[in-house]
Amino acid sequence: MRWLQNVSIVAKSSREKSLRVSAALREPTHVFRVHRADHLCVKAPGPRCVGVKHMAKAELKTKETKASVEAFLDKQPEVVAADCRAIIKLMSKATGEEAKMWGPSIVGFGTYHYKYESGREGDFLITGFSPRKAALTLYLSAGLAEEGERLKKLGKHKVGGGCLYIKKLADVDVKVLEQLIVKGVKALAKQRVK
Repeated sequence: MRWLQNVSIVAKSSREKSLRVSAALREPTHVFRVHRADHLCVKAPGPRCVGVKHMAKAELKTKETKASVEAFLDKQPEVVAADCRAIIKLMSKATGEEAKMWGPSIVGFGTYHYKYESGREGDFLITGFSPRKAALTLYLSAGLAEEGERLKKLGKHKVGGGCLYIKKLADVDVKVLEQLIVKGVKALAKQRVK
């Protein structure tokens, strides 16, 4: 097994990727796992490890759309829609931006540009939310793990992967939530796309 580096592979199937990697290395290989969009793990004969980083850029699925935020909110249960409208006010105030749809179910505010060490880069929303079945998911870019004291004051919530999950707005202290949103927006100020 080896990691390949600096080989750009654009293919629809693992078989096609295997053929393209084999051609690039001039030896038989088998692609059996793709890690994220920029790492490829292959099986190949021989002890040497060539390493491959930087596969073809994966296109981000979640993009800003022209869909109506109001039409999206109108499809939500009344209580959820009311919470969403209150969150829109908080996020709009923090970013100075109006709400836009990102993909079919995320309401986002503003845009920032990111670039990883792997070379992968793109644009994503500064902050936003999505009313999911299990909870309202808030996308807060600031490191929530470092916000222990604030999170204790917030109320009922869960945290995971840069997201804050709340069942309903009444479960949390709105002033603390606003502080978390503002901190997240400020954290991305240098990367903000104007």
